[in-house]
Order: sequence, then C-alpha cells, then structure tokens
Amino acid sequence: MVSQLQSPTQSEVIYPDSDGKPMANNTKQFRWIVVIQQNLDWLFADDPDVFVAGDLFWYPVEGKSNIVNAPDVMVVFGRPKSDRGSYQQWNEGNIAPQVVFEILSPSNTQDEMERKLLFYERYGVEEYYIYDPDRNRLRGWLRTEDGLDIIPQMTDWLSPRLGIRFAWSEEDLEFYRPDGERFLTYTEIAQRFEEQRQRAEKAEQARRDAIPRLLGMGLSVEQVAEALGLSGEEVQVIAQG
Repeated sequence: MVSQLQSPTQSEVIYPDSDGKPMANNTKQFRWIVVIQQNLDWLFADDPDVFVAGDLFWYPVEGKSNIVNAPDVMVVFGRPKSDRGSYQQWNEGNIAPQVVFEILSPSNTQDEMERKLLFYERYGVEEYYIYDPDRNRLRGWLRTEDGLDIIPQMTDWLSPRLGIRFAWSEEDLEFYRPDGERFLTYTEIAQRFEEQRQRAEKAEQARRDAIPRLLGMGLSVEQVAEALGLSGEEVQVIAQG
C-alpha cells in the first residue's frame, strides 16, 4: 500500500531564525554593519514605529520558508520596535522593509549580489545600498515605476526615506544625519560621552568653588542658590563642607 505524504499547512511551516553562518566574514564588514545599524537605531530612537535590524531573516511570503534573505541592515517604517526572531512579513501588516544595506566582503560573488538585487526588487524594497569597504565604493538603487533603478550619482546623495546624506572622506564612506551630525563609531561615541562627563564635572566643581566666594561677597544663601541654580539647602551643605 502506498500512502501519499501531505504537504504541511502554513501553520506547520518552520521559518528558521538562522542559517548557522556568521553575521560577517571579517572585522571590517562587521564594523560597518554595526555602525550603520546602531546609528540608524539612534536616529529613529524617538519614533516607536520605525524598526531597524541587522542580519535578521526576512520572509516575504507566508508558507514559503525557502524564500528568505537576511539583509545586513534593514529599516521598516510603520512597524513597532520589538525583538523578533525573524521578520515574517505577513505578521507585520504585509509591510516590506523599505531600506536595505549590504556590506560587501571578499567572499561575496557577483551572482550572489545579483540574486539579492532581484529579491529586493521583487519584494518591495524602495532603497537599496551596497557598500564595498575595501574599494570605498557605494552603489544605490531607488524604486521607480519600473522597479529598482540605479542611482547614477551617489556623491552627496540624500536618502528619501532616511533623510541621511552619503559623502566620502579619503578613506571611508561617511553618513550624515539630517541635523548634520556624522555617524559615529562606538569608540567615537565613548570618547564624546567621556568629554561630556568631564565638562559636566568641571562645571559642577566651578559651581561649588563659586559658593564660598559669593557668600564672602555678602550675598545671601538664597541669592547664591538662585544664581547657581541650586537649592538653599545645597548651598548650605556645600558651604559647610
């Protein structure tokens, strides 16, 4: 007797969260993925309906677990921030990621990148960017009525969706926020926070040093407190200490 196996229902289809491959093939590729993902996350930190992810599996078609891609960075407008094992589009209001970034590594082949371009064109990406850090080369595509068309000039290109500007230094690609601030690395961010901390400590010490001088000039505790933005109790404690 021959029995026929039934195909799994949509609810039984398994959508893996990983293919077991590393997020990046080298430190340079990983650094760029993190810089872009984290800075975009910070850029839209105050908007609860912009989801930014790195190396997350995107399944555009329900029931088709073989149709999948994992963009190095993707941005989805209109979807809430939350943790996800994968981006299953039918569970996300059928909203496709509008912006996708890929960072090239030496192992990427032309055939592979052409397949990715076809995938993103077919499933609704509006802006697609590929950066090759070894050659310092950026290419971009923008959706038109005919699909994803290549952007002929990327120098000072302004992303319609993200509002960020692309520019080049002698060695690297640079991204600028709508407010003109450059995307920063973790090291640069840590240095900036340290500088801000040191400035805050110096300002606080200057206020403390000013209290005995102002009191010695005949100002009242209340006047000193108002001048320095402190409470009267704080002024008295610092003066006594």
